[in-house]
Amino acid sequence: MTAEFIEALLDARRPVIMELKRQDAAGHDLFGDRSAARLVADYQDVGAPCLSVVTGRWFGGTRDLLREVVEATDLPVLQKDFITRRSQLHQARESGASAILLTAALLPRATLGHLVDLGLRLGLTPFVEVTTEEEISRVPRAEECVVAVNNKDITTRERGAGDLGRSSTLLPAVLSSGTRCPVSAGAIRCPDDAARLLREGFAGVLIGTGLLRAASLPEWLDGLDARLDAGREPAPPVRRPADPRPPTSGGNGMTSEAPEQWKVVVNDEEQYSIWSADRESPAGWHEVGVRGAKDECLAHIERVWTDMRPRSLRLRSVPEDGAR
Repeated sequence: MTAEFIEALLDARRPVIMELKRQDAAGHDLFGDRSAARLVADYQDVGAPCLSVVTGRWFGGTRDLLREVVEATDLPVLQKDFITRRSQLHQARESGASAILLTAALLPRATLGHLVDLGLRLGLTPFVEVTTEEEISRVPRAEECVVAVNNKDITTRERGAGDLGRSSTLLPAVLSSGTRCPVSAGAIRCPDDAARLLREGFAGVLIGTGLLRAASLPEWLDGLDARLDAGREPAPPVRRPADPRPPTSGGNGMTSEAPEQWKVVVNDEEQYSIWSADRESPAGWHEVGVRGAKDECLAHIERVWTDMRPRSLRLRSVPEDGAR
């Protein structure tokens, strides 16, 4: 199904797209003595919701690598390459990909539209990569696509440190596009980076080099979990109400119990979440006057939050008087 990749990411406890690429932008080997099948097994063991495979030559990729990965897993797989022709979409489908990378910077509006339409007809999820608001404005049928901010620069072959600030800056525009699945991709080196982007409101992050170079993949991801659990802001929900948990330890280092009372909070985009009742609401969020057990607060959100689009998107979607 076309939505397989998106649903896998949105339903994941830890929404990390884990990537396989043979070498980094400077040509340094990332696989070492590990086979593609071994890496797939490692990613599956830590609960990857979906995978990404770089088949582009810049990173030592081939279509055979995609086939190896698809044969080794039942997870949805994204093919990352510079796709500009219809024939490449048919090849991706034949090779078993579930999603395909479309780089907005390389594709005129009409071409991007044709490739998105064809991808959806073939059952492929378009993973549209953007770097500017203008590129975001050209994404067609965004509600059926992943819209991903690339934190690196393809004009320099993605060499250099990248700019995570680009994701933070472009997130409002990405959300306003109508996508259910905003993703931040590239230059995410450590658990702190990934946790911050997820707390800001991205539905997922795509990480390759950071995971492939990790001394211990489970420890890297455990670090991400710990930072998300101890986060001081509820994740602005993208698809369903967030369920943030309080810090696991107090200032004296003793383990603290989960609070019994929660409160419902809402932000300026009319997105709802819950927050510990005995803590001050984070910046940009305010109470709606509902407190109680976690299940009661979540039930209230389910009743009142019937349209999960951000307020700015809903207002933009309202036709002007007389428009049909």
